[in-house]
Amino acid sequence: MTALNLGNNLLEEVPEEMKYLISLKKLHLFRNKIHRFASGVCDGLQSLILLNLNNNQLTWIPGEIGRLKNLRCLSINHNQLASIPRELCFLENLSELQLNYNQLVCIPKEIKFLKKLQKLLLARNSIKSLPEFQDLKLREFYCEGNPLFLKQPATAIKQESVWSLQEITSRFIMNQLAEKNPFLMRAIKWYPQVRSIISQGRKCAICGKFFLTTWLKCVEFVPPSKNWKISRNLQLVPLQILICSYKCFYQRNPNLFGIGQV
Repeated sequence: MTALNLGNNLLEEVPEEMKYLISLKKLHLFRNKIHRFASGVCDGLQSLILLNLNNNQLTWIPGEIGRLKNLRCLSINHNQLASIPRELCFLENLSELQLNYNQLVCIPKEIKFLKKLQKLLLARNSIKSLPEFQDLKLREFYCEGNPLFLKQPATAIKQESVWSLQEITSRFIMNQLAEKNPFLMRAIKWYPQVRSIISQGRKCAICGKFFLTTWLKCVEFVPPSKNWKISRNLQLVPLQILICSYKCFYQRNPNLFGIGQV
């Protein structure tokens, strides 16, 4: 069996028995009452390329969905999702992701790893800002019906921050590793605690240097790619940007705004 349609039934979960359908490629479970995945169900669906869970009652997706390595199309429209697991963003073959009409408030920053993603649908959620995904080769992108809008900017004067010793050391190590410092590349193997700390590092969108502590979250409003199919009224897309210091903040472009409460 390579295709199975169980739509328009009264299923309350993605059944565990599905894991035995190792040749299944297309699975339709739309218009049920599904609110959970049975344990281990993703382990056997290694051939699956399409999963349709539209019009159910899902409030969460298990991280195990990242095991569906051949999945190309995932459709979870009209559910109650408040978030999606970061593991979903490591489905290297995923080309279409539909999440319209949910309760999403954010999208994982790891979405940038979906290098084959061509179609992304996020309409009618509660998303206020989007992570960086300019490098994705999207052909269709829809996000209407989200609170993505420009607010009147406020000005602020802030002195240069004083960094902690851990921040100074972490920045030095991360940036030296980025430059392939041979001594540190050898030495870091013997310090798992240091590796754990610097694994939380981020790259500044202004200067390109690495830093540990998020000093300021910003939003950059960028025009959608000309290759995208989008809603007609979408002129600018707000993307979350992280920067390393107020010095870099002062050097930002005019379309980049700091996020703060006034």
